[in-house]
Amino acid sequence: MEIHAIRKKIEEYRSEGKRLFTTSSFQTHSIPMLHILSEIDNSIPVYFINTGYLFPETVSFRDEVADRLKLKIVDLKPNTPKYMQRESNGKLLFTTDPDHCCYLNKTQPMESVLASHDVWINGVRGDQSAVRKAMKVEQPAPFDSIRFHPMLDWDNRKIFAYIKEHDLPKHALDAQGYISIGCEPCTRKMDLDMQEREARWFGLNKVECGLHTDLVK
Repeated sequence: MEIHAIRKKIEEYRSEGKRLFTTSSFQTHSIPMLHILSEIDNSIPVYFINTGYLFPETVSFRDEVADRLKLKIVDLKPNTPKYMQRESNGKLLFTTDPDHCCYLNKTQPMESVLASHDVWINGVRGDQSAVRKAMKVEQPAPFDSIRFHPMLDWDNRKIFAYIKEHDLPKHALDAQGYISIGCEPCTRKMDLDMQEREARWFGLNKVECGLHTDLVK
């Protein structure tokens, strides 16, 4: 979607009395959407899913971007403490059951946010994975909410052209070879023969955490 169309859709949601929110992982490619939203309505809350496993550089980048764009950040943390996120032998779940780890630390906390809002403005792009390519710009989500995907038809070239045009900051780990940055234990640097999402949960048959598979209808 072009920026004027994103603005028009958000104004439409507002006129209908819908409660809006967005989320961000605060990677470099996340920033264009946040910049666009900040210029349309910077009162829209930005939920930051703080799993407790994030790189410190990500948290610092969140603070830098939030300060520059004057965003309303809401730190969203898991309901289940880490000492309860262990399997029978005492190992943390990210080592033995990453799907359940993602559920407890990312998907489950989001359920209460969806239940209290009407529209989730989400920055997924179709070029990121097959799951995302199959999505629509507007889709139903749990708790009678709506997912709005304004960046669905944007690609890397358009993202980074926008970053350059507006002189937006970049995540510190970009320069070290990280492209898709999630939780520290499950993220690795990207090799030339890897797809973007393969840098997450490396070696596993997994490219989604559940936010874009479980929380969509």
